[in-house]
Amino acid sequence: MNENFESLGLSDKVTKAVADAGYKTPTEIQVQAIPHVLQKRDLIAIAQTGTGKTASFVLPMLTLLEKGRARARMPRTLILEPTRELAAQVFENFEKYGKNHRLNVALLIGGVSFVEQNKILDRGADVLIATPGRLLDHFERGRLLMTGTELFVIDEADRMLDMGFIPDIERISSLLPPRRQTLFFSATMPDEIRRLSEKFLKNPAEIQVARQNSTAETITQSLVKTGSKPFEKRETLRAQIQAAADLKNAIIFCNRKRDITVLDKSLKKHGYNSNALHGDMDQKSRTQTLAAFKNGDLKFLIASDVAARGLDIPDVSHVFNYDIPTQSEDYVHRIGRTGRAGRSGTAITLVTSAETKYYKAIEKLIGKTIEWSTANKMPPAQSKSTEKPETTQKESQQKRTEQSAASQPKKSTQKPVQQKTPQKPKNQDKRPNKNSPTPFGEESAVPAFLLQSMHQ
Repeated sequence: MNENFESLGLSDKVTKAVADAGYKTPTEIQVQAIPHVLQKRDLIAIAQTGTGKTASFVLPMLTLLEKGRARARMPRTLILEPTRELAAQVFENFEKYGKNHRLNVALLIGGVSFVEQNKILDRGADVLIATPGRLLDHFERGRLLMTGTELFVIDEADRMLDMGFIPDIERISSLLPPRRQTLFFSATMPDEIRRLSEKFLKNPAEIQVARQNSTAETITQSLVKTGSKPFEKRETLRAQIQAAADLKNAIIFCNRKRDITVLDKSLKKHGYNSNALHGDMDQKSRTQTLAAFKNGDLKFLIASDVAARGLDIPDVSHVFNYDIPTQSEDYVHRIGRTGRAGRSGTAITLVTSAETKYYKAIEKLIGKTIEWSTANKMPPAQSKSTEKPETTQKESQQKRTEQSAASQPKKSTQKPVQQKTPQKPKNQDKRPNKNSPTPFGEESAVPAFLLQSMHQ
């Protein structure tokens, strides 16, 4: 492996910015990818998350962009990202490593004013970073011409597939000039992505720095048995948090957005410093939440898979899968948020009795057996007392309805208490056995109010 960035062919401006950022030794993906990008070859790069994929295309792009200049509404390069967070992260990389360049970098994502984005495009964008939907919105408004794009990057290609962006990518590709350089970066390479790469790329170089769908050896993985009811899962999660060793911070993954809200409210109620992150939040809230987690003001980030792919949060000590992912590949990306850049990490996954097939599929994908945790859950007595207040709005409404229905017969049974004598109760004609010693049947118990009257 090369020992420094200078040997990779990067410009002096880029290598100086990298050194100022504190990096001395390139990662394996950077060593293999950067020379191909500088040679203007098409590239398929497969590497697990946390290996430095972003810098492996940002650094050579900065070197290539030192020659030439952008024209209004005609971006020189285009980078597609599946989520706003990933796009913003790539933008930050260009700001950090491109500090010695005078390049215009445009970020086109949802939740931001079209007016401000148009101003940047009118000045000319050397680098355009965008999500597919917002890019097509600008194109349909006549604010973009893609005929001058020299380099096209599709980042997190497998995530694009999962999110249904492939038709948008095919349309965007048709708007670009046929003679261009195209780079595919992905953590996995399913058959659909393979077919797509064969359609878009010409004689690409292909590199793979880790076994496909593998997990980092620095991550300690475990499975934890839990009940299937929501309150049982919340108890189990809190018990695992309390038992966790060296827990600095954690990302907690849920499969459904509604569960994120409920779990966040529950953890806050029990005194945990938590907040939610999911796709329905506005961009300002998402950005603030991520920033708080990165700088240590927030300890627990409860997220959907929007946070699983590619987010650069380098020092996450733990990942909890509150819900086991139904897609095995998502497991690899989720736990890849910890154990980054050679650090140690811990990944704990809650599993109900009905979810055996999911963890079996994960073990088959990653090629290893995940050990079951021996940590005990909270005692049932404690869990019941702490979980009663934790109900969703729907559960609360149902509970109030049941309580209201249950209270109706109680009112009717209390009326006879006001009677001075127990003689000839109204329901005497309904007794099951006329020869019974009580008017309520031989096997029935005598009501308490009659016993009290008889002993007076």
